[in-house]
Parts: sequence; C-alpha cells; structure tokens
Amino acid sequence: MHSAIGPPAGDRRLGIWHDGDVAAADRQQLLARGRLLELVTLGWNVVGIIVLAIAAVSARSVALAGFGLDSLIEIGASTVVLWELADVADKRQLRAMRLIGGAFVALALYLAVQSTVVLVAGFHPRHSTLGIVWTAVTAGAMFLLSRGKARTGAALENAVLRTEGRVTFVDGILASAVLLGLVFNAALGWWWADPAAGYVLVYYGAREARAALAH
Repeated sequence: MHSAIGPPAGDRRLGIWHDGDVAAADRQQLLARGRLLELVTLGWNVVGIIVLAIAAVSARSVALAGFGLDSLIEIGASTVVLWELADVADKRQLRAMRLIGGAFVALALYLAVQSTVVLVAGFHPRHSTLGIVWTAVTAGAMFLLSRGKARTGAALENAVLRTEGRVTFVDGILASAVLLGLVFNAALGWWWADPAAGYVLVYYGAREARAALAH
C-alpha cells in the first residue's frame, strides 16, 4: 500500500523526485559534460599532432616540436581522465594523477635538453605561417575548454578533472608562448625566440608535474 502521505518516494512516473534522485541526475549530467569536454580536447589534439608535425618539420622548429609533444601528453591526459570518470574510486584517481605527472616530467626533460642544444648550436628555424595560425586558434580553444573543465570538476569535486583542466589551461599558455616565439622569429628575425619558447614549456611542464605528483 502507498503511504497516506503521498506516492512512493521518488516515483518518477508521477514527476516526483526526491533530493537523492535530483543529486544523482545532476551528477550524471556533470559526468557526461566532463566526458564531452575531454573528447573535444582529445579530438583537437589528435588533429594538432598532425598539423604540428608538418609545421615543425617544415620550419625545423624546436618549439613546435615541443608543443606537438605537449599535445601528445594532453591526449594521454584526456584518455586518463575519461578512464577515471568511468570509475571515480580513490585508487584510480591516484593512478591517474601519477600518470599525468609522469608525462609532464618526460616533456620537461626532453625540452630542456632540446632547447639547450638548439641555443648552443645557434640553429635558426624557418618561418611557419601554419604554426602561427594553429597555435593562435589552439590558444583560444584551450582556454575555453579549461574553463569548462574547472567548473565541471569543481561541481563534481573531482581532483583529476580539475587538474586536467589546469593542464589544458597550461596548454593554452604554451600555445601563446610558442605563438610569440614564431611571430618574433618571422617579424624580427629573433631565431632564439623559438628555443626560448621551449624553456617556457619546460617551466610549466615541471610545475604541473610537481602539482600532479603531489596528490
């Protein structure tokens, strides 16, 4: 029998939702939004690797090559977050944070060595219109995606999604730094701006690795 007070708790057929039902529905919506943001980031960076590989080889640019590797790491980070969102257990979150941190350690080490070699050798990269256009568009896209991830991660109280949102924000900063290096090289002939942009990536890569591994 139904209670005299009203229909059964959470009877959705009658349009009645209790707080627990609403909270569960909201959480599923937030999880779906988080997955969508990661899928968009993933797709963008898959295309980016191809574009950056072409631009880096054509211009012989260490900054573009480094940013391509950063895009590869972002693909890995997005994959890790999608994996983690499928099961938000604490152990899986910890493994996810360590994977993201380890990837940034590898990026920072590679770029530190490569940028130093280029500076010491005095290697002059060519101009890259493709690189300028792609990094400009990517910077804007990454800033928008990072904002969405930060809000969704905060609503879900999900540390991995929030951290990956910071990774995406850093990706936007790095795209801006690489863009400046490419513009300075093209407009002013400042060849050293290209490896200097690589050092910017080293700094942010090391900082994000430390933040991720501290969890």
